[in-house]
Amino acid sequence: MDALGWDSCDIIIVTGDAYVDHASFGMAVLGRTLEAQGFRVGIIDQPDWKDKSNFEVLGKPNLYFGVTAGNMDSMINRYTADRRLRHDDAYTPGELPGKRPERAVTVYSQKCKEAFKDVPIIIGGIEASLRRLAHYDYWSESIRRSVLLDSTADMLMYGNSERSLIEVSHRLANGEKIGDITNVRGTGFLRKKMPEGWDEIDSTRLDQPGRVVPKKNPYEYVNEDDKPEAGAEQAVKIIPDIGARQTDPERSFIRLPSFEQVRKDEILYAHTDRIFHKETNPGNARALVQRHGRNDIWLNPPPIPLTTEELDWVFEMPYQRVPHPKYGDARIPAYEMIRFSINIMRGCFGGCTFCSITEHEGRIIQSRSEKSILDEIEKVRDKTPGFTGVISDLGGPTANMYRLNCKDKKIEETCRRPSCVYPSICSNMQTDHSHTTQLYRKARDLDGVKKIAIASGLRYDLAVEDPEYVKELVTHHVGGYLKIAPEHSEDGPLDKMMKPGMGTYYRFKQMFEKFSKEAGKEQYLIPYFISAHPGSTDKDMMNLALWLKENGFRVDQVQNFYPSPMATATTMYYTERNPLKPVKKGDGEIVFSAKTKEQRKLHKAFLRYHDPDNWPALREALKRLGKMNLIGHGKGCLVPPETRREIEARKRNHRMKNTGAGKKFMHARTQHTGLPYNPDEQKKRQKPSGNKPKATNGNSKTGSSAKRTPLTKVKKSKTKR
Repeated sequence: MDALGWDSCDIIIVTGDAYVDHASFGMAVLGRTLEAQGFRVGIIDQPDWKDKSNFEVLGKPNLYFGVTAGNMDSMINRYTADRRLRHDDAYTPGELPGKRPERAVTVYSQKCKEAFKDVPIIIGGIEASLRRLAHYDYWSESIRRSVLLDSTADMLMYGNSERSLIEVSHRLANGEKIGDITNVRGTGFLRKKMPEGWDEIDSTRLDQPGRVVPKKNPYEYVNEDDKPEAGAEQAVKIIPDIGARQTDPERSFIRLPSFEQVRKDEILYAHTDRIFHKETNPGNARALVQRHGRNDIWLNPPPIPLTTEELDWVFEMPYQRVPHPKYGDARIPAYEMIRFSINIMRGCFGGCTFCSITEHEGRIIQSRSEKSILDEIEKVRDKTPGFTGVISDLGGPTANMYRLNCKDKKIEETCRRPSCVYPSICSNMQTDHSHTTQLYRKARDLDGVKKIAIASGLRYDLAVEDPEYVKELVTHHVGGYLKIAPEHSEDGPLDKMMKPGMGTYYRFKQMFEKFSKEAGKEQYLIPYFISAHPGSTDKDMMNLALWLKENGFRVDQVQNFYPSPMATATTMYYTERNPLKPVKKGDGEIVFSAKTKEQRKLHKAFLRYHDPDNWPALREALKRLGKMNLIGHGKGCLVPPETRREIEARKRNHRMKNTGAGKKFMHARTQHTGLPYNPDEQKKRQKPSGNKPKATNGNSKTGSSAKRTPLTKVKKSKTKR
């Protein structure tokens, strides 16, 4: 600030990530775009939330605090899918854990209020975006309120918010109060009473019993009356100027069941999820309202996607593409991963139920121009330290959705399908990958570029529609292995994930092997799978394990399903119903979910069928499923039978658990060592260092009554033993 001659900042952004001035980091994008609009922007990165002075270091902002947890949800950043603490943080220098609080948006906002009570607070980013309404919280196993209430923020912005933030910033600079700014898309705020002249629509009108979705397409809107008329005009005008004032949405809003209702009624929670996901298209979405006690949470329709010219403008800001120099040489893994990568697009129309990209970025693909992308590659080549000629990725949320959009703009603006590719690829969706293929070729031809790798997730059901693209990819952009994500082998779980069947995988595999052979390369597909996903039973996991063994795969790392806020699969996990397929009472198809620690551990064990530590649990499961024929040494067996040593150990453990002598022994051992005895654990236990004596007096006895005295204690005693 001193170097720039600033006496104050207009806007201060507080973030849970280390500050990396790169277009893959949200706070850098917003900081640069606001700076280009003439605002003085400061950033406070990873402040100590226990000390108010950390939020006062840049003084009082003239307009507002912008608060974000960072590129990751703070709870997912802190805990694994099994609710265990992570030991590192990819967005922190040195990978140090604990540099951000749990529920960072709430904690940071409250501290900003404590530091400057009269300064408005706007929250955003992935954490705020996915908690904008009442939501299931996996870590507390409860329904939590909108983060707007818990954080005491004045406004919430969801999705990619450059357009919204620029408009709100200019209006605040022009003297408007933040409480009066209620017509900006992509924003949410509290309301005491509803505005006059607006029509209220009860959400149950859109989801009535008896009005079941047609069998031909089970993913269209439930209420037939809600379909737009043929040739209907666009409801909301698109303003091409990224910083211009936007028009009000339609003067109608949908009232969802209240927080108190969804907290008590799982069916209403599933209903709310269904309506919410039908109102994500910017072309036809209406405002959503949900009661929380005495207040209403009001969500305006989603932001209008940026045009190619606008997206180019955002990515052409003067990013330095390096972490802030104050971190020195400390390694930031998240930066290392994207250091030599190029983001070519935003959004995803896949609609996978376990993924939150649709809820955050939307289904409409926003693509950069070829020139903008190629110019950035040259900047990486010329200015990024350590560049060796390899671009590590040319992609986005999905590698091969670049410039794939609906063929008809009017159809796109009226569609309510949650996925453009499930249960089958929509006939109105473009599948021509020629733009992507052409981009790959031009990028490879740039001077100083040796290789362009594709590391983003690949949607192979789209890729098989364009063999020329697959050939280009396999011939030039695969470095021996290509990672893809079938996620499962069985139709039941795949249906709940909204993923294609294995038939598409085999088609892609055939193309991959054919083009690899033609290129004279030995290359392999590495499939990814999810365990314990809603809809996946023990039998489904057993069949997946058999598929893995039959195809020669030994999975090294396994991802258990992680119920992130507001994802459709999370609703299935919590309610055990499928909100995408309402039945007569509107409560949804019943879905099995592995919730207990034992169930989730077993599903994970099936994917690692080759690990001897998992064999006892798998044998028990196979016996329960009536599949004893899968236990043995034959080619079709999943796990080997018990060895003599395992049988003796199992019997010994049984005696320890169930006989009086065994229980007496366990009690005596616990008294002696201070450690609980678990006969199921075959691994050797080690005493914690705090319980281990440093030395003995050389005269200790053996047996359960022996007392060990540290050497230091003996020296202080005058009594001889």
